[in-house]
Amino acid sequence: MAHPYLDSPPLIFAHRGGGAEVPENSWSALAHTHALGVRYLETDAHITADGVIVLIHDPTVDRTLSGSGLVTTMTWQELSTLRDTAGDPPVRLDEALAAYPDLHFNIDAKSDAVAGPLARLARYHSERMCLASFSDKRLALIRSINPHAAVSIGQEATARLVSLSLLSLRAGAARARRIPAIREAIAAQVPARFRTIPVVTRRFVELCHAIDLQVHVWTIDEAAEMRRLFALGVDGIVTDRPRVALDVVADLT
Repeated sequence: MAHPYLDSPPLIFAHRGGGAEVPENSWSALAHTHALGVRYLETDAHITADGVIVLIHDPTVDRTLSGSGLVTTMTWQELSTLRDTAGDPPVRLDEALAAYPDLHFNIDAKSDAVAGPLARLARYHSERMCLASFSDKRLALIRSINPHAAVSIGQEATARLVSLSLLSLRAGAARARRIPAIREAIAAQVPARFRTIPVVTRRFVELCHAIDLQVHVWTIDEAAEMRRLFALGVDGIVTDRPRVALDVVADLT
């Protein structure tokens, strides 16, 4: 049974709110995603020195905001004085959830420090927040704090699924269900390939579906690659170009 966070495919996730079309992880990105009618926003989270969860990819503000330094060393009051290239302050997650109640947030926990606060916040937004990380240990921490949190899988679990997809579907599914990090997830959010190794193959997608995982592939910006992946049966595309993805999905439906 699909988790209530998930809609029926095909899904579009605006990566950082559509980072090739608007300033990433910004109020402009939230408005852009919402205006396009894209229901899923992929974003990143760090935490301030006084415990405020903010949407920002890098550990420092240098690349995206009008300042310098680590997010974790700044209070929210200090951080809120900075501006992005659109002239707006950084985004607090709690304010974003309140301002856009129909958006679903797919949030990459960028540090162990933010993992716990995200897990606790997800108790109040269980149908609107899915938590992600490259780190399997960080995802385990999230699940230990909030066993009901919607989570994706990390790198180690992804590698195990790729290996299991080489077995028969029945054998691979049986083994995958015995792995807690896979059994407790709602989606495999993965790259199409890792270096020279294909990740998303038809057998990988079939295995994920057999164990009730949706497959979301990142970060895909070319229409031809989106079409190829949807033809393999993937459920969602994470993209910096949601306008392109909308055109592709319109052709599919």
